[in-house]
Amino acid sequence: MCRMAAYLGPEIALEQFLLKPSHNLIEQAVAPREMRYARVNGDGFGFGWYGPDDMPAVYTNPHPIWVDANLATLARNLRSDLWLAAVRSATPGFGTAPVNTQPFHDHELLFLHNGFIEDFRRSVRPNLLRDLSPDIEASVRGDTDSEYIFALLRHILNEDEDITLESAISETLSLLDDWTAGVSALLNLIISDGERLYAVRHAVNDDSPSLYFCVDDESFPDGAQLVASEALTGQGIWQPLPEHSLLLLDAESPPELIAL
Repeated sequence: MCRMAAYLGPEIALEQFLLKPSHNLIEQAVAPREMRYARVNGDGFGFGWYGPDDMPAVYTNPHPIWVDANLATLARNLRSDLWLAAVRSATPGFGTAPVNTQPFHDHELLFLHNGFIEDFRRSVRPNLLRDLSPDIEASVRGDTDSEYIFALLRHILNEDEDITLESAISETLSLLDDWTAGVSALLNLIISDGERLYAVRHAVNDDSPSLYFCVDDESFPDGAQLVASEALTGQGIWQPLPEHSLLLLDAESPPELIAL
């Protein structure tokens, strides 16, 4: 499990998104309000953005967010119009290590997963190893269920150059639904292609973890759109995503909800 958040809107410093909100991700690491399977998120953290070359960039640390001596300086100086971030509570059996710390990324996408797949190595990984292309399988660096979910999404995108990202996300979840028929799977996701944010609230054989979005928080510039596991502030109207839904956020369009 983890807590995650994302921002899309006018360019801001990382600190405005990550550190300044009253219920920021440090608070959600130490005192989360809506987690059911853990009490703290002290097994690492990371954030991602897109650089001047429009390629994903990430900063990850396998240690707790509250002990990172570099974070305040980085957060004050880094600026972007799109941010993703997460604090981690490691699922038992998936160790704390840089390769297991989100966000995950390739040359185009940033990816976050909040949740877990029960008995992943027996229930789902055999199907993944059978289906993934050799190149995608070889690119998996860690051993978490989260990174393998990202690998499956990338495999689907590579197999069909005409598929939209929202369709690929839906197909990924459909396969996971089939493969997790006898186990619990918590499958909240936040994904970006550098232009849009895609947020999923979904689970199989369990209740979906919390996930909220907001488009009118006065702590952020006009036009800001945000997603978070728990509302970052008490301002604005933070709305829960319906269970089993995909939210699309685009700077040029109003939010769009799609039933899965």
